[in-house]
Amino acid sequence: MMKTLFIYPEFPETFWSFKYALKFIRKKSAYPPLGLLTVAGLMPSEWPKRLVDVNVDKLTDADLEWADMVFISAMAIQRESAVEIIARAKAAGTIIVGGGPLFTGEPGEFGDVDHLVLNEAELTLAPFLEDLQKGRPKRIYSSDEFCDLDQTPPPLWELVNMKKYASMSIQFSRGCPFNCEFCNVTTLFGHRPRMKTPEAITGELDRLYTAGWKSNIFFVDDNFIGNKRYLKTRLLPAMIEWRKDKKGCVFYTEASINLADDPELMEMMVKAGFDSVFIGIESPDEDSLAECRKNQNKNRDLLSNVHTIQRSGLQVLGGFIVGFDCDTSSIFQRQIDFIQKSGIVTAMVGMLQAPPGTQLFERLEKEGRLLGIMSGDNVDGTTNIVPQMGLEALHEGYRSVMNHIYSPKHYYDRIKVFLREYNPPEARLPFNFQRFLALFRSIVRLGIFGKERFQYWRLLTWTLFRRPRLFSRAVNLSIYGYHFRRICELHIGETSST
Repeated sequence: MMKTLFIYPEFPETFWSFKYALKFIRKKSAYPPLGLLTVAGLMPSEWPKRLVDVNVDKLTDADLEWADMVFISAMAIQRESAVEIIARAKAAGTIIVGGGPLFTGEPGEFGDVDHLVLNEAELTLAPFLEDLQKGRPKRIYSSDEFCDLDQTPPPLWELVNMKKYASMSIQFSRGCPFNCEFCNVTTLFGHRPRMKTPEAITGELDRLYTAGWKSNIFFVDDNFIGNKRYLKTRLLPAMIEWRKDKKGCVFYTEASINLADDPELMEMMVKAGFDSVFIGIESPDEDSLAECRKNQNKNRDLLSNVHTIQRSGLQVLGGFIVGFDCDTSSIFQRQIDFIQKSGIVTAMVGMLQAPPGTQLFERLEKEGRLLGIMSGDNVDGTTNIVPQMGLEALHEGYRSVMNHIYSPKHYYDRIKVFLREYNPPEARLPFNFQRFLALFRSIVRLGIFGKERFQYWRLLTWTLFRRPRLFSRAVNLSIYGYHFRRICELHIGETSST
């Protein structure tokens, strides 16, 4: 029996940390560490377990002294915090086990980690635990195979304090059928989507609901619609039935743009409780899409597709990239124009980065165009490649895009474009007490003291008269805008007030 401590490193201030927005609702972090909670479910049930998410709690010396073994899982963006935690655990004399995307992608960078349990834990954890009990554990455990998700246990939610988070998380599938050059999803999880059963998903939802969670739930799948037929015939009907007597649960996820081609699928997702999808748009330029093998985005009217999804009742959050070899100086204004016309309020624009293990990384390594390891932060204004247009031109163009789309005037104009298109069957953000407090704090922070106060009041007035049932959504997006602008100021300088 070993006392096991699971540690989740800290996220820096990033686009997706929502640090500044979370203050309006008094939450510590956006999401719990789903991967570690799932790994905890794979551990021997009799072993004592604790979890410290450094984003919501401090890691104390007493925590490390209690533990016989420390499990650390991290993404690339958490590297700095992970290194600090490893050093503390090493000094405490605790066995250190590393896993997750950071360690799987860069196993040679962490010499102080005693054991690396890489790839999918459903396949590599059991051999490690068996060898550990025999007293002869190896340093690295990896697998080229992909697991059946029937082997995946429910997360041990009892290890976290749900009240500290803005959203819970759940995973339905792994893998993506597409082949984008810059993406490491298929390297980690393969091209064939693997799914949990509808019974497993509704069972996990029951656990959350019974534990008192009746708010946002993020389906963390990298492409939720990788198997449309399974969704329409199995999962979504089960979720629609599950939701009939449930109140408050709202789902969001990630999908590909071909969602717009399937009205039936969009309708079923909305009925099941989904109200937002993140979609990798990447670029309005056909040559750049061909270059990065984003074939599912080619030869279509991307702007019309976005509006189709919005009108179905799903908000579109979008990812965009500048710095492809095909990009010219015109791409920056083209990105601005597309984002503003689309009404994609949450627009994550990044400079092209090459994650280890991707086809892009391998190609640029052969061409001698790598500048080291990527930061893992999509919107910090950095890149680990040598772009064809030159670094200075890319940096300057990137700053122009971000300063434009997150200036208060253009950001609030974009909210109005979205609210005109958005057509949910119900107000998916019910006006509860927490949102009342968020409204009050937004009035003070944004409506009285904020540089965006004119745009803020104009938007709320317009929404009350034109789209009153979307008032909570307008407040919510105003708060997000405050966070996004602060992140822009942190990484690329002051945004315009106009």
